[in-house]
Amino acid sequence: MSNLMVNKVLNNNVIIANHPDHGEVVLIGKGVGFNRKQSDMLDEASAEKLFILKNEKEQKNYIKLLPYLADDLQSVIISALELIKNQTIGELNEHIHVALTDHLMFTISRVTNGMEIRNPFLIETKALYPREYGIAKEVLELFREKSQVNLPEGEAGFIALHIHSALTNKKLSEVNQHSQLVTTLVQIVEQQLGISIDKESIDYMRLIRHLRFTIERVKSEEEVEEPEKITSLLKEAYPVCYNLSWKLIKVMQQTLKKPVFDAEAVYITMHLQRLQKKIK
Repeated sequence: MSNLMVNKVLNNNVIIANHPDHGEVVLIGKGVGFNRKQSDMLDEASAEKLFILKNEKEQKNYIKLLPYLADDLQSVIISALELIKNQTIGELNEHIHVALTDHLMFTISRVTNGMEIRNPFLIETKALYPREYGIAKEVLELFREKSQVNLPEGEAGFIALHIHSALTNKKLSEVNQHSQLVTTLVQIVEQQLGISIDKESIDYMRLIRHLRFTIERVKSEEEVEEPEKITSLLKEAYPVCYNLSWKLIKVMQQTLKKPVFDAEAVYITMHLQRLQKKIK
């Protein structure tokens, strides 16, 4: 195990250190800076409990936040990130430390000033990313216990997107764009079919998960096989659903700026038909 040497103590929870492999790093952890001095040595084994920011840009951005971040709030946010780390499988992108800390600072300031927080994409986020949403709900509970701040449920949706972004190495803007696109597509379906979909139903879950995987296939340019016989059959039997599926595909193409393979229309039509049949 290699040793880390303390360069500078920024506060009780953050120190700058020298890492034998990564050069200058920022170490984040509850009480990591307490009673530490320059040139103190830290065993890397103890850093298992810490977060190490290696990326220079993330280091600078995190340090910029510190003057605006009260110690007790920073401790709760570190606990929230520990919870997320322990509940997820795989590496979290370092950016979550900056992005989620910044987001929570802003949210808490608004909540404590009595401002309302609305999340128009909450239902979709909950259904699209159930695992991340479950962890985000635990983060809200942690805040209630440790800081007596009651964050609204809509906030769990925003935190879930941050978690998903960090786990998949996707930019938050891209994750947001996909959630908003799914919301738009569902609204088009409701308008065109003249229905109101029960957002708690299994059919709704199936539809939006299918739309999410379609979006991901489009982004990665993954082709799906087109079952030709089924195409002509669906076109004739369910013209409304088939035409609507193409309308959805056009919206996807405009938003994602990528072509959508024709075969996707078949699978979307089948979902729409199932939905229409249930509602009639």
